[in-house]
Amino acid sequence: MEKYLYIALFAPLVSSLFSALFTATPKKQFVGIVASLLIFAAFVSSSILLTHIIGGGEVVHVELMTWMATGDLYIPFGFVVDQVSVTMMMVVTLVSTIVHVYSIGYMDHDKGFNRFFAWLSAFVFSMMVLVMSDNFAGLFIGWEGVGLCSWGLIGFWFHKEIATWAANEAFIMNRIADLGMLIGLFLVYWNTGTLQYEGAFAAMPSLDPATLTWIGIFLFIGAMGKSAQFPLHTWLADAMEGPTPVSALIHAATMVTAGVYLVVRSNELYDLIPHVGLFIASLGAFVAMFAASMALVNRDMKRIIAYSTLSQLGYMFVAAGLGAYWVALFHLMAHAFFKALLFLGAGNVMHAMHDELDPFKMGGLKKTMKWTFIMMTLASVALAGIYPLAGFFSKDLILEVAFVEHHYIIYSVLLITAGLTAFYSFRLIALIFHGEERYKLFGIHPHEAYKFMLVAMSPLLLLAIIAGSFKISYFEMVTNVLPELEYHIHHPVTFWIMVIGTQLFVIAAIAFAYKKYANSSVKVPDGTSKMENSIAYKILKNQYYIPYAYEEYLVKPYREISDVFWKQVDLKIVDATVDGIAGIIYSTGEKTRDMQSGNLSTMLKWMVAGTVGLLSLAVVFGLAVRYFDEILAVLSGLGV
Repeated sequence: MEKYLYIALFAPLVSSLFSALFTATPKKQFVGIVASLLIFAAFVSSSILLTHIIGGGEVVHVELMTWMATGDLYIPFGFVVDQVSVTMMMVVTLVSTIVHVYSIGYMDHDKGFNRFFAWLSAFVFSMMVLVMSDNFAGLFIGWEGVGLCSWGLIGFWFHKEIATWAANEAFIMNRIADLGMLIGLFLVYWNTGTLQYEGAFAAMPSLDPATLTWIGIFLFIGAMGKSAQFPLHTWLADAMEGPTPVSALIHAATMVTAGVYLVVRSNELYDLIPHVGLFIASLGAFVAMFAASMALVNRDMKRIIAYSTLSQLGYMFVAAGLGAYWVALFHLMAHAFFKALLFLGAGNVMHAMHDELDPFKMGGLKKTMKWTFIMMTLASVALAGIYPLAGFFSKDLILEVAFVEHHYIIYSVLLITAGLTAFYSFRLIALIFHGEERYKLFGIHPHEAYKFMLVAMSPLLLLAIIAGSFKISYFEMVTNVLPELEYHIHHPVTFWIMVIGTQLFVIAAIAFAYKKYANSSVKVPDGTSKMENSIAYKILKNQYYIPYAYEEYLVKPYREISDVFWKQVDLKIVDATVDGIAGIIYSTGEKTRDMQSGNLSTMLKWMVAGTVGLLSLAVVFGLAVRYFDEILAVLSGLGV
């Protein structure tokens, strides 16, 4: 099985390097085809490894070579394929393969076609390193790798200032969080003597609770940045400035779920500090509703879906924080399918609408984009958690966990969020595909996407429908590594009331969204309605003014302080000192240039002067050595 591990790990790297060879050349269609085939090879290898694990095969563990070995520190390039990592491998490679194939059509007319595939495949390789490493150091390498690649992909259209700004925001925000994670890793090594998962987790039960708490907090700070949890959340919506396939891959299915993966992988740590777990769950519940509320009024199609991602990440952290790690991983997997499908569907709509993102300027597109309409509608049904699609099984499990564990506030928040999710999801569907064809007012002539792009999306559609049926078999597989926490409702009547009540609540939210936005009376808002002028609407539209607060109270003061240090310290002290030394040396050279005039008489004079000077120094030095004790006595008498 080792060879399949190597193929799964290194095929994306080969794909990236191959594509990079053509970055300086015009678009070549075969670059996208070859890159996609290599990613598909990684998917096939991951599938074989999954079959091996499901069949009861041993965990595949390899060490390529020693990376660091100094003193007691030993870090190998080690990789492991177990029930947890193989789940992530399947999600990453499957979604990546579909996105690569889809991108051949989506980026068809882009001048940076070859460069795009180089970045995209490099991201996949970094993500595979992250999930397959058997130690925290390897995870951190992949962690930083996906951060770098996301910067390149978000700012792919670097000629657009807003895209460059969004890429920098994502990069800097994650570097702030990664400092916390790095401190956590230092604490792990300092207290356990190793960064290998097995050794570190085995040593943790003997550590004092305070130390474990700090380790858990700092590691979670890293997870907060990567998974865009409050207050490090603002970059996720802004990252929609990148190409839509980037949003589907990085900001729906893989990178943003790395924080959840970190908590799940560190389950042995968080089981020892349940109070930190409760904080994680509480924050997750807050973020779920917080993000959903902002999606209610947003008029950017991709940002609405991005807020949905942020909200669903909150659900995952609730499950992980309450100790239901396998439930968090199950929702991560199911969510990846229908959310990637939503983003790719949004990409189809953008192409059809000449990059228009305001759903109020669309309407009636189901007539010309039948297949995209079907796919996005079913993906939204799955996102809303309607039976029997995938989202029902995974989200219902999280609600069930919160209810059974008596965290009724968290349960209530998640229940309300489920209704909000259904509302804004079908608000988007209604505005895009139903009602009057408002796009005609703007002279747009929409069209369906290429057929091969729709075919590429079809596996995601199938999995969004049937993935929930894998629940029992997935539980049996993954609980060989994760705690066997299966929750049972002791009163079946209560359980069915809860499930049916949730379904009715969600369906009512969908019906309300359709009633309000699917009719022909919907017009393009112009900012004059009472709702748009209400305080609540403005607060939600401006993201609770958090980006404004960051800009006014963090960015601007930092910029002003930096300006002062630049002008008063850097220019007047540092630069002045360096320039002064250089000036003195230059001036000395100018004044002593006559020594090298080539005139024999002048040079003889300098030779005599130099000889006299050297002899004088020799005499002084000799006298000082000879009368050293006397000189010391005189100096001590003078009190020196």
